[in-house]
Amino acid sequence: MRSGGVLNLLGKLLLVLSLFLLTPIPFSFYYDDQMATAFLLSSLVGGVCGGALVFLFLPEKELGYKDGFAIVVLSWVGLAFLGALPYLFSGKMPSFIDCYFESMSGFTTTGSTILSTIEILPHSLLFWRALTHWIGGMGIIVLTLAILPLLGIGGMQLFQAEMPGPTKDRLAPRIQDTARILWSVYVLLTVAEIVLLMLGGVDFFDAMCHSFATLATGGFSNHSLSVAYYNSAYVEGVIILFMFLAGVNFSLHFHFLRGRLNAFWQNEEFRLYLGLIIGSTILIMVANFFSGTITSFDRNLRDVLFQVVSIITTTGFGTADFELWPPVCKVMLVALMFIGGCSGSTSGGIKVVRVLLFFKYAHLQLHRLVHPRQVGTIKLGAVKVPQEVLIGILGFLALYIAFFIFATLMVTATGVDIVTGTTAVVATLNNVGPGLQLVGPTQNFGHLPGLAKIVLIFCMLAGRLELYTVAVLLTPGFWKMARPPKFRPNLFHTKKLNEINNS
Repeated sequence: MRSGGVLNLLGKLLLVLSLFLLTPIPFSFYYDDQMATAFLLSSLVGGVCGGALVFLFLPEKELGYKDGFAIVVLSWVGLAFLGALPYLFSGKMPSFIDCYFESMSGFTTTGSTILSTIEILPHSLLFWRALTHWIGGMGIIVLTLAILPLLGIGGMQLFQAEMPGPTKDRLAPRIQDTARILWSVYVLLTVAEIVLLMLGGVDFFDAMCHSFATLATGGFSNHSLSVAYYNSAYVEGVIILFMFLAGVNFSLHFHFLRGRLNAFWQNEEFRLYLGLIIGSTILIMVANFFSGTITSFDRNLRDVLFQVVSIITTTGFGTADFELWPPVCKVMLVALMFIGGCSGSTSGGIKVVRVLLFFKYAHLQLHRLVHPRQVGTIKLGAVKVPQEVLIGILGFLALYIAFFIFATLMVTATGVDIVTGTTAVVATLNNVGPGLQLVGPTQNFGHLPGLAKIVLIFCMLAGRLELYTVAVLLTPGFWKMARPPKFRPNLFHTKKLNEINNS
């Protein structure tokens, strides 16, 4: 690993976020919420830290995969730290751990919150909360690749390390162009949702914040009641539509906009994604009806469809307290939390394509037991899946189980009950937001012990970066090959510089 190049790029990313920290200031002036100083201070801290790293360390001409892993993980850790500063300076949160929890939850699009009353936050802080979702949804690395030439060297390595899914679609020969295409689609869908929500009577500020959270599949709302605050079938319908679209591979949106009208239906992962939503909605509606929980067909369909789409896309918005639903419904929702949305979407979870290929692989193994001499292949659509992709998926699932068990043990060891602790890990590792019982849809994470919050912060990061990117930094071999950083020549005398670089 080239330490100097990693730190130099980390500094550039901190400078980019420092600029974003200035964007809530106009809202602070407009709503007169006295938060402008907090955002200026936060931006100044980011500018000083980022500028110092860029000034001290030389950039590298080439970056490898190890460098990409280090840059992505360190940048997300650092960006969450900067993002926590406005919460800290506002005085609205009791401790830095809570501020960091809220910030990491925003950037990773988890949507879990330590707040019991959202409305206590000033408007500019509510905007910042939603903006962290929107930046993190498509990824700060991908954004920087799209708008700035800072990460041109090693861009593919960074793209691979940050984007979700077992394979990454290149929509253009240059990775920067692919990043621009993805962000263009992202912005287009965001603007479309803002307009449609405003047509339904939602004011511009709320429409913008909820659209940021929807397209990022984050789930932060400006209201403690979440989307239920509006009590509007139209608003819920618009948000269902865009949650569904955000859970679809964004490359399919691009192909559809380019005129391939059958791009969605030809995709096997999309068909399974749609089938899971329809099937789960029907089964949960039946369970609710026969248990007497919701007897009205209209209310049943409206609540269940919203929650199913919200959970499988790992958005986490709520219009109903599913804690009151029968146990079988809650089990199905937890299962959807594990699955998540499609590869290449802003959703969390294992991803539909991994689940699909896993069951295809299991079916092939069963088939070979019956017909041992027959050679079978696994295809996704009409394309044969390479063996290394299948091995990578099996490895991912094994690592996922290990992460899940370890994190659950750590959280429950702090005294949290097993249902709350287990579903808190499920909700954060899959970037969903709400869990069950004490972290359910009408509860929050603020009451959890500090150690449990730290473990869950780690789960958010690992889940957003899909485990491998974080896990590789925990291996001793990764750091053994790290090179010492190269300082800029004008900072030291030549003799001293040579001693540092050769040590």
